[in-house]
Amino acid sequence: MDSAYKHDQVVCPRCETVYECKVGSINLCQCTSVELTEEQRQYIRSLFDGCLCARCLSALRTEYIANQSNQLLNIDHP
Repeated sequence: MDSAYKHDQVVCPRCETVYECKVGSINLCQCTSVELTEEQRQYIRSLFDGCLCARCLSALRTEYIANQSNQLLNIDHP
């Protein structure tokens, strides 16, 4: 099998769900359905190594946004 089309069954390190990671054809991978800013990517990388399922990526994006909002509220209202 050509490594350019490699698809692996992997376990999400956050929720332990098994999903298909399409690292060899990243445009078809489930993770591309979740849009992340560079800051959100850095946040997720600081917590986990490797790939995560789309559900966890979405949840971590929401968590990041909530944390940023809380920080802004704390700055505005000491």
